[in-house]
Amino acid sequence: MPIQVAIVEDDEEIRANLAHRIGPASSLHLVGSYPDAESALADLPRQNPNVVLVDINLPGIDGVECVRQLKGRLPAAQFIMLTVYEDNNRLFRSLTAGASGYLLKRTSPTKLLAAIREAHQGGSPMTPQIARRVVQYFQRTPEPASELRGLTPREKEVLDQLSRGFRYKEIVDNLGISPGTLHSYIRSVYEKLHVHSRTEAVVKYLKH
Repeated sequence: MPIQVAIVEDDEEIRANLAHRIGPASSLHLVGSYPDAESALADLPRQNPNVVLVDINLPGIDGVECVRQLKGRLPAAQFIMLTVYEDNNRLFRSLTAGASGYLLKRTSPTKLLAAIREAHQGGSPMTPQIARRVVQYFQRTPEPASELRGLTPREKEVLDQLSRGFRYKEIVDNLGISPGTLHSYIRSVYEKLHVHSRTEAVVKYLKH
């Protein structure tokens, strides 16, 4: 089935451009396009998207808070933040809120479509410049608490696979488990580590 994609972007021209890029792609299907967080929060949960592109600088409820609220209602959805500027503060707030990717709006159409597919497969698409900022930031953070000790051996295996960059399908094959079981383990890991995204979980694991 095509990847179900939604857009939350207040700039009408950019929103139309994103929709135009997604439309012709046979592996993608646009299920919703919204000018603000409020309309997305009201309608998007019933559309059940796989990947949502969110402008970080929305009017009213901003993109970070939009992702935070939608992630609670759509835990399986992957969120990619779109921004004009490389804003460190909003970047890290977005990842904490549950975003799995962060791209500049000037990203080429080819790379944008690849990022959507990557996020859907369990990856964390970012431009090299933004990825470097993430690494530099977390290198300066203090050691994580002992929450990792509460993980079961199987949950640690799943977290180790995530840290090695394997996608969900690959982890399922590597560990010989079903996709449903994998998602159950991931939810449990997130709860025990008090995180909302793969990036946060992996950072805690690697710091440990």
